[in-house]
This record gives sequence, C-alpha cells and structure tokens, in this order.
Amino acid sequence: MAKKPNILFILLDDMGWRDLACTGSTFYETPNIDRLAREGMVFPNAYASCPVCSPSRASFLTGKYPARVGVTDWIDMTGECHPLKGKLIDAPYLKHIPEGARTLAQCLKEEGYATWHVGKWHLGDEAHYPERYGFEKNIGGCSWGHPKQGYFVPYGIPTLPEGPEGEYLTDRLTDEAIRLIQSGEERPFFLNLCHYTVHMPIMAKEKDIERFRQKAEAIEQGAQPLVEGEPIPAHEHGRVVRRTVQSNAIYAAMIWNLDENIGRLMKALEESGKAQDTMVIFTSDNGGLATAEGSPTCNLPAKEGKGWMYEGGTRVPLIVWYPRLVKPSTCCRTSVTTPDFFPTFLEFAGAAEKTPGDLDGVSLMPLLRGEAIPERPLFWHYPHYGNQGGTPGSSVVLGKYKLIEFFEDGRCELYDIEADLSEQNNIAAQHPEKTAELRALLHNWQRESGARFPEPNPDWQ
Repeated sequence: MAKKPNILFILLDDMGWRDLACTGSTFYETPNIDRLAREGMVFPNAYASCPVCSPSRASFLTGKYPARVGVTDWIDMTGECHPLKGKLIDAPYLKHIPEGARTLAQCLKEEGYATWHVGKWHLGDEAHYPERYGFEKNIGGCSWGHPKQGYFVPYGIPTLPEGPEGEYLTDRLTDEAIRLIQSGEERPFFLNLCHYTVHMPIMAKEKDIERFRQKAEAIEQGAQPLVEGEPIPAHEHGRVVRRTVQSNAIYAAMIWNLDENIGRLMKALEESGKAQDTMVIFTSDNGGLATAEGSPTCNLPAKEGKGWMYEGGTRVPLIVWYPRLVKPSTCCRTSVTTPDFFPTFLEFAGAAEKTPGDLDGVSLMPLLRGEAIPERPLFWHYPHYGNQGGTPGSSVVLGKYKLIEFFEDGRCELYDIEADLSEQNNIAAQHPEKTAELRALLHNWQRESGARFPEPNPDWQ
C-alpha cells in the first residue's frame, strides 16, 4: 500500500491578506513565501471563519463554524476582558474545544499519521492542550494567545524549554518543526505549525529592523501613517487609530524573519526527501491588526482589520503548494473559509469516506485540481465587541454580495465586494430584495447552528 502524503499546515497569527509581496504589499519583503505562491496556488478570496484568533483555530480543528463549536471569541482565561460591554453585553462562549469533539488531528491519527503541534494553541487551559485533541506532540502550545514575555528568550512558555540567550521565538519554533521533519519518522505526518508571529508585542531583531527603517521613513514622509477616528464603542475611553499605509519597520522585520524561516523550513523539507510528498498550506487566523495597539499594519483597500466584520478583519492570505497536483502560478478566485481544511485534508489523505457528516466545510481538492465547486454562502457570527473597535454582528457572503447585520441597532449593510472591496458603498437601500434574501439566509443559519447572541446592557446610557 502506497504511503499517504504529508501535510504541513502553517498558520500565522494576525497576518493581514496584503502582508506579503505576492498578495500586494510594496513595503514588506517575502521572497521565500513568494516562491511558494509562484510554485503553487493563491486564493485571493480566502477567509478566516472569525475576525479573531481562537474561534478560527477551533474552526480549523473541528471543520465547523465558530458559532456551532461555541468558541466565538478569543479565549480570555483570566476573565479580565470579558464580557465587554457597550449598548450590549457580549454573548457567553466556550473557553476550549468542546469535550468529545472529533478533531482533524484525531481523524488523521486514525489514518496512520504522526500528529505534531508546534507553536500557538490558545484553545484552553492545560486540561485542553493539544494532546487531548489528537496530537502526539505539543511544542510551545499553551493557553497563551501571544508571547507574554516577548519574542526573545526567556519566553516563559510552559510547554517550551528556554533556549540560549538572544534566541528569537520564530527561529526556535522553526527549528523544532525542522527537527520533527528530519526525525526519521516513517509514518506520514500532519504538522500543525502555528507561529505566534505577527501578534503583539511587535518585536524583531535589530538588524532586520534596520533593513526597513529608511524605507519606512520615506513612506511616512509622503503619507500620514496613523489617523485618529471615532471613539471605540466597547470602552469608556479611547479612539480608533487607523493605519493608512504599511510603514512599520519593526512589523516589516518580523515578516522578513518569518519569510527567512519559511525558506529554512522548505529547504529542510527538500533535503529530507519529503518535499514532493508534502502539501504545504500557508494562511492566517484573522485579518491584520490595523485599528488598535499601535495599528502595526494596513489592510487597504480592504476595510478595517482584526476584530471587525469588514473584509480587513476576515480576509486572509492563503497559498497551497503541492507540485504533484497543483499547477504553478495558479490563482483560484473561489471564496473559501477555515472549516474547508478539515474535509480537504481527509480527502488528500485518502479518507474522504470517513469525513464526518456534520462539518460546515467542503473539500477544496477539486479546486486544487483545477475544477470548480458549487457556489455556496459563507457565514460569520461574532457576538462580541472587538478590542480593536468592532461591534457585535453576523455576516454572509454569497457570490459577489456581502451582508452584515449589526446587533446594536439591527441595521444591515449590503456590499458588492467584487466592485467595492473597500465596503464604502452600502447598497442595501438600492437592493431591498437581495438584502432580505441574504438576511433570511443568515437568520436561518443562525438558528440551525445554535448561535448565541449578546444581551441588552441595562446600564447603558
């Protein structure tokens, strides 16, 4: 029996859809990732299933939308930030993948795969670490959503032994991934490589920062990088500060370092003799951080960023590399979303018939073969106030139309995102029938998925 192919899933944290040269950035430099794009397939209409991290990660591992899983916001283990309150009070949510949930790692393990998790987890406390959900190894995954002590040693991550002085976290996680690939494991592998990069705190090596400092200064001389906007509705004080251009030298240095590590990883894969039998997937858990915490990146022309229901919050980079199947320099404009990876990987592993029947995702294997899949609606449900300024709402994309329903006042916004990616022209009033159609579709899905909603805030003034 032929050996099953390997799966290398590279998940970035907070990387925006335009944070790569191959997806449109003229400031960041990503030659190794660009090579993946040239040799693989790029999905310009790829979406994360939530505008923040933990829900998208739970969605990936379960093949279901966050509303159905019950993990609908980033997991706040301390309870210090939830529920956020404005006109509404955030909906309650799970702080771990549900007990007994059947995960992608478990399914692949049953198919004979070695299952490895390296990097960020952020899906529960120690009782809900990766080992409880089908992963044989866990290196660096814990309840943390970001490197609390920074990207340089000492990290303080409980599942990652400290390295030598000066070691950088993205380098270290790549080293760990390379060691696993070169370990001599004879089984096919599923490597879930989840970098903490480019989540706050924005920290990079000085030599890499210097590479972009003059470039950043030149850009900022020609454009005002940060613009202050309206008050943040979820908080008693503060305002949304938007970045209008990509010009943060430290953030650019983080991406440059990441790209170097993707190059090291691919070189190690090739030297191991496993490259031709490995599908490599590169994507992100939500849109780029563009309206808070220093607003390190800019997603324009997509509107807003992490924590918002607009395109900047959910549109992400996606590259699939697998020379045995995927033709080089191909572009697939079909809209795809996080839950699709679960059935895709099972079909890729030759186990399509074992795909659970209750998944929300569909297999992308036909797209990778150059075929089509039927048009379908994609859904989002975020019943929370985003730390970045977004307000609670749900949305649906079907074809070129996108409808967002905001829970504070029940208003709907309709956009033609093919013609208006920036979501500047709300056409709900001009197209009442389409608005009603998509709103009914959204409400039916909310009921079917068991979506939970925020409650009115009795103290709101």
